Amino acid sequence: MIDAVDKVIAQLPPDVKVIPGHGPVSSLDDVRAYLIMLKGTRDVVQKALKDGKTLDQMKQAKLLEPWKKYSGDFVNEDVFLETLYNSLTGQKTGKFVKHN
Repeated sequence: MIDAVDKVIAQLPPDVKVIPGHGPVSSLDDVRAYLIMLKGTRDVVQKALKDGKTLDQMKQAKLLEPWKKYSGDFVNEDVFLETLYNSLTGQKTGKFVKHN
């Protein structure tokens, strides 16, 4: 996802209005902030994995608390943490999040 958002940013004009599937209409700066969040959350989970932390330990530590504003009803902090964990470890933990 990081690569995709990076590529999209490079193609968007400065005055673009992005209409997301979830959330308010966004600007290019909003998309850039989203990319920073994606990279930051990935990096903090990678570090926790390197330090030998389990998924449960990461959840208990509220590892993604600095990015809480991105949490919502559809994908909350724990679900996003599981997604990152699964992506970085190749494991399949947690429940499947059904998209409507």
